[in-house]
Amino acid sequence: MQAIAVEPGAGEPTLVERPRPEPAAGEALVRTLRVGVDGTDHEVIAGHHGDVPDDDTQLVLGHEAVGVVEDPNGTDLEEGQIVVPTVRRRPNGRDNEYFERGEPDMAPEGEYVERGIVGAHGFMAEYFTSPAEYLVPIPEEFAHLGFLVEPISISEKAIEHAVASRSAFDWDLESALVLGNGSLGLLTLGMFADVLDVERTYCLGRRDRPDPTIDIVEDLGATYIDSRETPVPEIPEVYESVDFVYEATGYAKHAFETVDALAPNGVGVLLGVPEPWEFEVDGGRLHREMVLHNKALLGTVNSHRGHFESAVDTLSQLPTWLTDDLVTGVYGLEEFQRAFETGDGVIKTAVEFSAL
Repeated sequence: MQAIAVEPGAGEPTLVERPRPEPAAGEALVRTLRVGVDGTDHEVIAGHHGDVPDDDTQLVLGHEAVGVVEDPNGTDLEEGQIVVPTVRRRPNGRDNEYFERGEPDMAPEGEYVERGIVGAHGFMAEYFTSPAEYLVPIPEEFAHLGFLVEPISISEKAIEHAVASRSAFDWDLESALVLGNGSLGLLTLGMFADVLDVERTYCLGRRDRPDPTIDIVEDLGATYIDSRETPVPEIPEVYESVDFVYEATGYAKHAFETVDALAPNGVGVLLGVPEPWEFEVDGGRLHREMVLHNKALLGTVNSHRGHFESAVDTLSQLPTWLTDDLVTGVYGLEEFQRAFETGDGVIKTAVEFSAL
């Protein structure tokens, strides 16, 4: 079968031949439909993140997948069922407390592998196998958009944990700021605006008009903020302090600037993964701001099956125009390289391996 693989750091994915996998006991064989491309894939390609399996020199890419069950192989799944795979797996098949309690997303480094990212081949292949416990069924009507379930699940977890951190008191989420106008930021902005019904929403980016991401921001009823004109610490003065900041840039300074943007009792959640970078901050002022105004910062990575299931429901609630505008290209294997291209006109792309 054909697959898309990379030697991390080589700078370019290639089309390779791999044996079609055979499902083990408890696993199903899945025919891949589409696999999304995101910033993590580009980090893996560049060698900034991730690692190959122990017995290989290349990594099959892809962690945002949707497929159709080809062979249930004795599991509770059904042939022809549309499924989305979760990402984390037990390291070398060894169980640990995080997987035992259904929280692999909370496992520390060394206690997991991630398909298509760290230590395990991904889903950018014509077929893949997976234990049934990691395959989340979705309605057939969303088969063409199933690759969005994984990124939405990341935000499901982030929002869940942020809200939980405020659950000890009466907290109203009336305003939210998304840092980053990439596909994850725009999906999350859509969740704030159309699913959670947050009254006032903002999105910060660094793009000039005309720009398709700015169009999406404003079509969602949100306010676009150009960070070159209004840096994050100045947002409260120019606009307002917000209850929730969602950081999806990987720009390390934003982790600290988030504190300034928050309203009293607000919460900021950090998802970006920055490169090492040393710079000066007024730690005393930030410490004082968090203490005296009951602010909170938390970090989050990955998601578990429950978040994927919630993401399926969220996907069904997002407006059709949003997903239409967000997905700017779906490419077959004969032109898969186009799915990895970047530019101002590119928001979200995917590789199509087969049709339903």
